[in-house]
Amino acid sequence: MSDQVGSAMSSLEALLVVQDHDTAVDQLRHRLRTMPERSELQALETQQRSVAVQRAEVAERRDEVAGRQAGLEQTIAASEGRIAEIDARMYSGQVSASRELQAMATEIDSIKQRISRLEDAALETMDEREPLDQTVEELDRKSQELAGEGEQLRAAIAANEAAIHEQLAQEQEARAEAANAVPEELLATYEKLRTRLGGVGAARLEHGTCMGCRLRLPASELDRLKREPPETLLFCEQCGRILVR
Repeated sequence: MSDQVGSAMSSLEALLVVQDHDTAVDQLRHRLRTMPERSELQALETQQRSVAVQRAEVAERRDEVAGRQAGLEQTIAASEGRIAEIDARMYSGQVSASRELQAMATEIDSIKQRISRLEDAALETMDEREPLDQTVEELDRKSQELAGEGEQLRAAIAANEAAIHEQLAQEQEARAEAANAVPEELLATYEKLRTRLGGVGAARLEHGTCMGCRLRLPASELDRLKREPPETLLFCEQCGRILVR
C-alpha cells in the first residue's frame, strides 16, 4: 500500500515539475512574441514609411520646379542663340539696307528684354528649389539613419530569438523527461485542464491555498481533502486544477 501511495505522490510531484517546465515554455514563447525590439522595429518601420512619403511629395515639387527652371534656361539659351545669329548677319556684310539693320537691332533689344525677364524667373525658380533640395537631402539622411537603426534592431531580435529558442529546446527536453514519470491518464487530464485554464493545469496546495488560482479553500473543503487517501487525485473546487498536497 505504501508503495502505491509513494508512486502516486511521486507522479504528482513529477506533474508539478512538468507544470514548471510548461510555464517556463509559455513564458519564453511570450517573450518571443512581445520582445520590445519588435514594437520598436514596427514603430521605426512606420516612421520610415512616413519619411518616404514626405520625400516623395517634396521630390515631386522639387522636380516640378526643376523642370520649370530647365525650361527657362533652355529658352534663355535659345534666345541667346537667336541674338548670335542676328549679330552674325548684321556684321556679315550681307545686309546693307538701314531699315533691315534697324529691324534686326530692334529684335535684338526685344530678345534681350525677354532674356532679362526669363533670367529673373529662373532666379526665382532657383530660390524656390533650394529649400526643396535641402529638405530632400535631410529626408535622405533621416532615411539612412532609420535604416541603420532598423539593421541594429533586426540584429538584436535575431540574437534574442536564438537565445530564447535555445532555452526553449532545453525546457522542452527537460519537460519530456519529467513527463515520462507521469502516468498517461494523469498527464492527459492535466493537458486538458492546462488548455482550458490559461496554461496551469496543476498546482500545489500550500497552507490551505491553491497556488493556481491563489484562493484559499473553505475550511470544510480542506477537512474533506485531509480525509481523502493520499493516492486520491484532488481538484481545487475554486478553479478545477489538479491539487498536489
